[in-house]
Amino acid sequence: MCSAPHDFAPRGSKHEVEEGARLAPAFDASGLITCVVTDADGGDVLMVAHMNAEALRRTIATGEGWFWSRSRQTLWRKGDTSGQVLHVVEMRVDCDQDAVWLRVRVGGDGGCCHTGRRTCFYRAVATGDGATPDQELRFVEQAPRG
Repeated sequence: MCSAPHDFAPRGSKHEVEEGARLAPAFDASGLITCVVTDADGGDVLMVAHMNAEALRRTIATGEGWFWSRSRQTLWRKGDTSGQVLHVVEMRVDCDQDAVWLRVRVGGDGGCCHTGRRTCFYRAVATGDGATPDQELRFVEQAPRG
């Protein structure tokens, strides 16, 4: 999947990765890096996905969200079928460059989840006060759009 060489900076020392000014992503053993996508205006987490080197390159080059589908084993551009293209407002990497954060504006109907909802995170899990793992999830966004 990600065996082709990429044109990102070499990883270098811990200090170079954490304090340097070069993009040197740390892809995992499967050749992927986690990507968190949030709404550029409201800040809501819209989705979490994975990128291989090609998806990261295409996102940088096009300013649109590209990802690697672990289930389908294929590169995909968000919005190709739904119209919900992710227009990148800002891209950041975390301190050790093993995660990417995209702040986006969503094209189409403004939804981001394949279920038709605005965000993929539409259910809440109770914590504390004796909450248990077998609890029912609470829907915070009730119905899909459309």
